[in-house]
Amino acid sequence: MGEKTHPYNPFDFIETQEEINDFMLDCFNDEDPRVFVEALGFLVKKHGVSDVAEATGLNRENLYRTLSGKSSPKWDTVHKLMKCLNLNLGTKAFA
Repeated sequence: MGEKTHPYNPFDFIETQEEINDFMLDCFNDEDPRVFVEALGFLVKKHGVSDVAEATGLNRENLYRTLSGKSSPKWDTVHKLMKCLNLNLGTKAFA
C-alpha cells in the first residue's frame, strides 16, 4: 500500500522570515505576475486561510478565489496579505 501524498507547499521547507522574504522577492521579480500570486497563496495556506482571512478582514471564500491564479488580485488585497504575513520585499534592489 502506498503512502498518502500531500500537496507540495514550498513554505514547508522555508524556516525563517528572511528566507520567506527572499523567496517572495524572487517570485515578485519574476516576469509572470502569477508566480507571486501563487506563492502568496502557498504562504496564506501555510498560515491557515481562515486565520489570515480573519486577521485581514477578507472573506475566506474570496481569498481562495483571489489566490487561485485565475484572477488578478487588487493591490489593496495583496497589501493587506503582505502586512498580515509580515512580508518585507524591500531588502534587495530589483533585478
